[in-house]
Amino acid sequence: MYLVVFRNRKRADIDADAYAEDAARMEAMAAQRPGYLSFKSYVADDGEVIAISEWETRAAAKAWRAEAHHAEIQARGRAEYYESYTVITCDNPWTHSFP
Repeated sequence: MYLVVFRNRKRADIDADAYAEDAARMEAMAAQRPGYLSFKSYVADDGEVIAISEWETRAAAKAWRAEAHHAEIQARGRAEYYESYTVITCDNPWTHSFP
């Protein structure tokens, strides 16, 4: 498994409707990509967003990152949506489950 953690803060002047539309479209597109496993997003009390996507392999995640329409929306995100972000990745993470 390969994890991608996307920590971000939105800009104060964000077009929330445009962002929601782009985010929904990207989530639907990612779900159709080979190697996609899951996606979840959480908002902290201070407004920071943590989005976690799981992929079968690093190659699958990198292929999604490079997909043309996704790359276009990433550029829009830097220009219009995000105040800041950090991407954290992990290949073959240690996992523990209960039960």
